[in-house]
Amino acid sequence: MRVGILGPLEVRDGDRVVEVGGARLRALLIRLALDPGRSVGVDALAEALWGDAPPADTPNAVQSLVSRLRRAVPGLGVLSGPAGYRLALGPDDVDAERFARLARAGREALRDGDAGRALADLRAALALWRGPALAEVADAPYASAAVARLAELRLSALEDRAEAELRTGLTAPAVAELDELTAAHPLRERLAALHLRALAAAGRPAEALTAYERIRRRLADELGVDPSADLRAAHLALLRGDAAGPGASPGSPRPGSPRHGATCGPRSPPSSVGTRTCAGSPSSSPGTGWSP
Repeated sequence: MRVGILGPLEVRDGDRVVEVGGARLRALLIRLALDPGRSVGVDALAEALWGDAPPADTPNAVQSLVSRLRRAVPGLGVLSGPAGYRLALGPDDVDAERFARLARAGREALRDGDAGRALADLRAALALWRGPALAEVADAPYASAAVARLAELRLSALEDRAEAELRTGLTAPAVAELDELTAAHPLRERLAALHLRALAAAGRPAEALTAYERIRRRLADELGVDPSADLRAAHLALLRGDAAGPGASPGSPRPGSPRHGATCGPRSPPSSVGTRTCAGSPSSSPGTGWSP
């Protein structure tokens, strides 16, 4: 049995879709699926189910809903223990966990120089998305961190897929997607660098130069910073007529690194050169729709 939370809740028993009725039952399963194989405490489940207005007898209310979920989906193991309730599924049985594993494998393949394997893993990872993560509970306070984390992971995987496409000579799909992604995330510098490389490889250097000037001005006007070293390197390669541009290396930006789509404060004064403070600020929109 498999559970999907990268979009509306979906439960599959083999090829058969299992219907789960009732908003609270669906919310319960979604919360358990965020931690497959790990116990979720009664308080955490109550927060997911009732927010800040739990019933008077919370443990019994949660137990009642768990019993209903077991009857609704007989093949789904929901185990109880001292620490709470646990969904008896392996990580690959929940699409969010499977996505994270495949995206990580794709990134590692890129670092190892195997763009073909990276592209296959990243396509498989992104194909798991059917809509916004945790779509039915995305507005719940407890879900905000998970939604932001998954959105950032998806955007990073889209960047990695574009990198793999460029390395394997698939210029047209990379340009089309990067046109949309850079419009949706205009201050994300890795996206901008990939966009420059894709446009140059497609024989559109004038558009690439315009795109660089646009983000350079935006970084200066909105954040008070200069382009990153990787973005400057892509621009220099463009000026030199190197259509391929600088390839990613093991030192390429990583999710969570300061220059990976970070929002940075103003330039530091001369007395503190090199000590700029940045904080990641992923958008709630993780990409360009939901096709892989």
